[in-house]
Amino acid sequence: MSELAGARILITGASGRIGTVTSKHLTASGALVTALSSSVNESLVADRIIIGDATREDDVAEAMDGADFVVHLAALAHRTAGTPYAVYSTNVVSTFNVLAQAGERGIERVVVAGSINSYGLPQNDHPLLPAYFPLDTDIPIDLSDWYSLSKRNDENAARMAWRHWGINVVTLRFPHVNSAEELAKISGKIRDDPESGIREGWSYLDTRDAARSIELSLTARTTGAHAFFLAANNTNSPYRTEDLLRRYAPDVPRLRRFVEREVPIDLTPARKLIGFQAAHELDIPTLDLP
Repeated sequence: MSELAGARILITGASGRIGTVTSKHLTASGALVTALSSSVNESLVADRIIIGDATREDDVAEAMDGADFVVHLAALAHRTAGTPYAVYSTNVVSTFNVLAQAGERGIERVVVAGSINSYGLPQNDHPLLPAYFPLDTDIPIDLSDWYSLSKRNDENAARMAWRHWGINVVTLRFPHVNSAEELAKISGKIRDDPESGIREGWSYLDTRDAARSIELSLTARTTGAHAFFLAANNTNSPYRTEDLLRRYAPDVPRLRRFVEREVPIDLTPARKLIGFQAAHELDIPTLDLP
């Protein structure tokens, strides 16, 4: 039985791609799930569903009633998901709203959906490459879009919430997260255009692993505010990582060498802080880079 059995967990953005799987996963673990959703979703698995907006104080207050933990997933998840104003304001206001209300209520742990974009390059307007590989929590940032800025500022809000209210916050810097079927389609595109995945380190994560990482973050013994990358252990490219980096980033320093299709992202914090390692990997044969 999970440590979360019987606990009341609020999930914002519960009808989203990660939210629907997480609601089902946490319910199966024995948790009591309050789902805050912006729209009706008949397939949503939760014992309490509230239709509302995570940017609105009243809606979040209603949804947070009785909560022991909070999982904040509500966001506009790409720079093209709305106007620059809508994307930025929705993301930063909803995150602050959730953290502030959790802090005022004395909730001790919140998990926030962060993004690999918080370091700025995946959606950057300029033809930049990472300062080095593997990507890690100290990687230099370069922000040129409003979505990436919003995710970076969400991490700042988490640190502020910890310092002010003493909330323990885990921000998971998700790569592209999707079902196994959709991830396989993307892998096919990467096979044909491998350079397109370089700024994300050819990373991905199955929605089932995303849900499990959230459960592990809720039960972790971490204190403070932590933000770190998550990904599957191997890339979504069929080509060896060293070959890809030699071809597409020959002048970018490598802090270590990579074995076969190993993802060029430092996953050590995820393993040490929450005990996470992906269980659902794409079944891709390793090929020689043409």
